[in-house]
Amino acid sequence: MQKRSIQRGRPAGSTTFEAEPALAFGAAVREARTAQGVAQETLAHRAGIERSHMGKIERGEHMPTLALIIRIARALGCSATTLMAETEQKLGELKEGHG
Repeated sequence: MQKRSIQRGRPAGSTTFEAEPALAFGAAVREARTAQGVAQETLAHRAGIERSHMGKIERGEHMPTLALIIRIARALGCSATTLMAETEQKLGELKEGHG
């Protein structure tokens, strides 16, 4: 009998973060960006990240670190506090939609 090989890493499609806060944060970032008429690529450049990474954040596929949240807020010309308040509001809307 042959030993099964152990695959490293997470299974495809799994995440290590809660999806709802990531979706709410992404929605808050996208809303702030579009309200300013800023392209995703421009915002990503201002925040010092790749455009594809910004896309993943906006779609809720990636939860950024605290340091990156602060950089995104600065790139949007607002405080991290404002961005978090918007995220909490969106999170409430998401939960109401599922309730």
